[in-house]
Amino acid sequence: SAEAKNDALMRIADALIAHTDEIAEANRADVLRAREAGTSDAMIDRLTLSPERILSVAEGVRSVALLDDPVGETVEKTVRPNGMTIEKVRVPLGVIGMIYEARPNVTVDSAALALKSGNAILLRGSSSALSSNEKLVQIMRDALDGLGIDANAVCLIDDTSRRGTTELMGMRGLVDVLIPRGGKGLIRSVVENASVPVIETGAGNCHL
Repeated sequence: SAEAKNDALMRIADALIAHTDEIAEANRADVLRAREAGTSDAMIDRLTLSPERILSVAEGVRSVALLDDPVGETVEKTVRPNGMTIEKVRVPLGVIGMIYEARPNVTVDSAALALKSGNAILLRGSSSALSSNEKLVQIMRDALDGLGIDANAVCLIDDTSRRGTTELMGMRGLVDVLIPRGGKGLIRSVVENASVPVIETGAGNCHL
C-alpha cells in the first residue's frame, strides 16, 4: 500500500541519519582507495559522503515519501464510439536494473524512487564506491525488516566487473528494464548491448 511504502521510506531516512558515522567510515575507505589510485579531486568530491551530504540524501528520501503515489493513477481515459472505456493506468515496471557511476547518493535516490513506484531494484554501482554502496544498501535493507516489504526489493550487485555488467544486461525475463545513469560511454554501451529493455537517459551537461 501507499502507506507501507511511505513508512518504509521514512524509516530508511531515519536509519541513514542514525548510521551516519558508519556510512562515513565506509565512504572514507572508498575515498582512500581513490586517492591512492590517483583519482582527480573532482571525482573524489563526487564520491565523498560528508555528514551534511548524508543528511541531504536522507531528506531526499523523505521528499520522495511525501510525493503522491503514482501506482494506480489514471493518466488518460477515452470512451470509444461503441461505448468501450479505455484507461491508461500507471503500474510498476517490475525489477529495475540500475547501472550507474561514482556518486553513492544515487544508490539511495534510485532505491527510494523504485520503492515509491512499487518496483524492486538491482543496483550496480561503480567499483570506486563499493564500500559506500554496500553500507547504504545494508542499512536500507535492515530498515525494511518488519514492515511487510521483502528486503530483496533492494539489492546490490557487488560484481562490478565488465563481465558482471554484461550478464546483467542479458537477464531478459528476470530483469524487466535497465536504466543507465552516467556518461555517454556508459549509456551507449548499455543501449547497444542489452537484450533487456532500456530506458535511455541523457548524459547531462555541466556548466562551470
